[in-house]
Amino acid sequence: MPLLEVNGVNLSFGGLRAIQNLSFEVEDQEIVSLIGPNGAGKSTALNVLTGIYPPDSGEIRYRGTSLLGLKPHAITALGVARTFQTLRVFLNLSVIENVMTGAYCHSHSSLLATALRLPSWRREEMRIRSLAEKNLAFFGDRLMGYRHDQPAYSLSYANRRRLEIARAMTTGATLLLLDEPAAGMNPNESAEMTELIGKLRDEAGYTILLIEHDMNVVGNISDRVIALDYGQKIAEGTFESVTSDPKVIEAYLGHQTGGEA
Repeated sequence: MPLLEVNGVNLSFGGLRAIQNLSFEVEDQEIVSLIGPNGAGKSTALNVLTGIYPPDSGEIRYRGTSLLGLKPHAITALGVARTFQTLRVFLNLSVIENVMTGAYCHSHSSLLATALRLPSWRREEMRIRSLAEKNLAFFGDRLMGYRHDQPAYSLSYANRRRLEIARAMTTGATLLLLDEPAAGMNPNESAEMTELIGKLRDEAGYTILLIEHDMNVVGNISDRVIALDYGQKIAEGTFESVTSDPKVIEAYLGHQTGGEA
């Protein structure tokens, strides 16, 4: 059984069909990239998968369980976590506090224990902090040591991207949805992000669905590539087969840049 199944999903905003009959699967510990020109519906597809937009029709299953009708926090609790095209970190919280927020969907502390700071709450906080430290260690010295207690606003842009991924890891997810993780990075930073995504799968065992415009990242890391245009899947296969597909070439060359994916 595929880890993620998307079957015949449709979504319209008024008269605009944003997603049209979208179907694909993601296998366990596979890296799949969604590509397409700006406005192709890639980020909208992730918003549908994570419960931000309910589809008009179709089915979405994670580990055989339907995600339809579930709120985003419930989908996260099942094991699906995401990052965003526009960074969403808590700039005035410390690095480790940012990562700890990812674990609270699985917190076992009651409201009373939290309000009164009972021993059970302190034990839970220690457990969550330990988990956050473990996930931060995955990123090496980029987010380690003295950085734990630094405010997130003191981090470089690339390290804020890493921080957002660390927070997603701390939700307990097995499927990570990464929305343009290399956006705004220079070539060296993009190469480091490519290596990191590979480690997330090979060393940490994550399955990854990736949106990315940097074709060097996509080509170096993807097991499979799916191309969208106007919310429709127009090609699927290896990076080489998809990027040489005439429909994909036409979609890119026939669109002006600008707008939101």
